Amino acid sequence: MDTPTIQSLSDKFQQIYGHAPKVIARAPGRIEFIGNHTDYNGGAVLGAAIDRYVWVAAAPNPAGRLRLFSVDSSPVLELPADPGTRITGSDSWANYPLGVWRSLRDFNLPRPAGFDLLVASDLPTGAGLSSSAALELATALALLDFEHTTVPPAQLANLGRHAENKYVGVPCGILDQGTSAFGRAGQLVHIDCRGPSFSTVPFPGSAHLWIFNTREKHALIDGLYATRHRECLDAAQALGVALLADLTPAQFHAVAGKLPPAPAQRAQHVIEEHARVHDTVTALERGDLAAVGRLLTASHRSSQKLFENSTPALDQLVDLLTAHPAVYGARLTGGGFGGAVMALTRDTFSEADAQDIARRYRSAEHGAPQILHLQSADGAQVVGRG
Repeated sequence: MDTPTIQSLSDKFQQIYGHAPKVIARAPGRIEFIGNHTDYNGGAVLGAAIDRYVWVAAAPNPAGRLRLFSVDSSPVLELPADPGTRITGSDSWANYPLGVWRSLRDFNLPRPAGFDLLVASDLPTGAGLSSSAALELATALALLDFEHTTVPPAQLANLGRHAENKYVGVPCGILDQGTSAFGRAGQLVHIDCRGPSFSTVPFPGSAHLWIFNTREKHALIDGLYATRHRECLDAAQALGVALLADLTPAQFHAVAGKLPPAPAQRAQHVIEEHARVHDTVTALERGDLAAVGRLLTASHRSSQKLFENSTPALDQLVDLLTAHPAVYGARLTGGGFGGAVMALTRDTFSEADAQDIARRYRSAEHGAPQILHLQSADGAQVVGRG
């Protein structure tokens, strides 16, 4: 997919709406480095904002209409007023920017009566790279800029999460929006989701991130994510804690017998994953990438066997990658149930190595994986004004 530019976005906006945009904002996608389903369980997570983005060009609509256009979907969706319900079908992507627009009022922030909005992206959808959070944050920055309003990154992240929870219907935690808001080149974003509180952890320049997108499109809103979310909260209640991250692995294993087998497995994954995040930060601080790699792979095996949010395609890619001598470790990234695998590699891992993995991977349904070699990047920001 082509990378948008400020000029190309302005030209397309002019072509679609007949006038120039007032503002252009962009927000990065993110890799969930480690911390699978820990965020809404009160745990910690590490994420990396990546150098693939969602761009939003926008301008006020003086007639108070809501007009939305995606370069990946046509024609223009035009609404005379807030529809009040979620949009279904091919235009369902519009629920994300509309949710942000609705959320502005919930946060007592200025909200335009109407807007014209254009969305473009070089971030693959359905690959576990959180195109939805990037769209939310870029939309929020653009709409707020109409009134020259700025908000701190933490509020921006909370605004995006609120939109997705309340108006889209996905019970996500703060990982996606927090990483996209707080991202910094050469850093990972560490989020203590109980606060939430945000900090950064240096990411060695000798380490590289590769994404292998299986093209198994996961639709988290369709129920599996919500099911796991409910299972975790029910397990916490049965164990007498507010959130699963309140328990250490040792404390959990002492009381695990109170749970039926499936909820016990979900809880074990979350509690041990929370501990793996802490161990990963410690390993990064001492520059021990081999230990980081082992923790990443252990995270995947836990997702595969305990949380059961992996798929055979994801497992096959992890098996192939972890057998390669230049790969420290690999794991699914994102909510799971499809999507992508992340590999942490030495700088000797090449495009040819990646293509060899892709050739050995077999998926009759989805074909060869999409390969992305990514860098950590700065977070959401306004990049142009008309």
